[in-house]
Amino acid sequence: MFSAGIIGLLPGAFFGGWVADRIGRKKILVGAVLLFGLFSLCTAYVESYSSLLLVRFMTGLGLGAALPNLIALCAEAVSERNRGTAISVMYCGVPLGGALAAVVAMFSSEHWQTTFIIGGLVPLLVVPLMALLLPESSAFRQQHSATGSQRPSSAHALFGEGRTRNTLALWLSYFFTLTVMYMLLNWLPSLLLEQGFSKPQAGMIQMLFNIGGALGSLLGGLLLDRCNGLKVVLFVYAGLLTALAGVGLAVGIVPMAIAGFAAGLFVMAAQLVLYALAPPSYPTAVRATGVGAAVAIGRLGSVAGPLAAGQI
Repeated sequence: MFSAGIIGLLPGAFFGGWVADRIGRKKILVGAVLLFGLFSLCTAYVESYSSLLLVRFMTGLGLGAALPNLIALCAEAVSERNRGTAISVMYCGVPLGGALAAVVAMFSSEHWQTTFIIGGLVPLLVVPLMALLLPESSAFRQQHSATGSQRPSSAHALFGEGRTRNTLALWLSYFFTLTVMYMLLNWLPSLLLEQGFSKPQAGMIQMLFNIGGALGSLLGGLLLDRCNGLKVVLFVYAGLLTALAGVGLAVGIVPMAIAGFAAGLFVMAAQLVLYALAPPSYPTAVRATGVGAAVAIGRLGSVAGPLAAGQI
């Protein structure tokens, strides 16, 4: 059931970006929110396993299509100088939404359907507000009026005009960063318990990991807007390597808590740096396609990470 949702994210991210470059970021984003809201609501009422798989796949499809368009809209709504900060502030909604979902689940533990009913109704209520208040990207409108409906092929969008190196570098970075991130998200509590930490201690370290992640999402964007991009990338990934070594080598609750916090901070900062670096790597006409393809490759990493950790 969980895999069906993740599988839906892959085509959702790629085709959501690809179609948005043709008809507009806003239309696809509104449609994506409508899609995952509707099928989240349906999850509470399905009566067979095959129906459950279908609605989770469709929910993932909507969620996958939303992210590259959020990134593209955010990147095109502000000046280049503030792009990283804007994307990081926008992306803070993800862990905040996750925390809110956890609170809903905690208060409705006896009726699991409540989580999906609320998780479906809220996006559906937001859709009319988006349709009325969310502006289409001005950069997309200018590009669309200049070129009409003509768009380069996906292969040209990703690899044409000397973009091959950037595209492959982004794909590699997205894949391995999300591999590490989801490895930690899924396995850190179990690994801590195996190391002899108590359940409350493991929960505290996991909480610190998430707090570090929220701070890291802001840190990545702010650093990119104020410092040299290459230096920021080197700093963030050096920090991530050091934090991961700390998680592997730390002995005792205090060193492990520090390492867990640092791992969350740097892995989320790394993801934010990638989200901020992807949009300027592509011209407006193919931006959502480029970002969507990178996000889709990252989703493969999010599947690979937990599987690899299990084998190890």
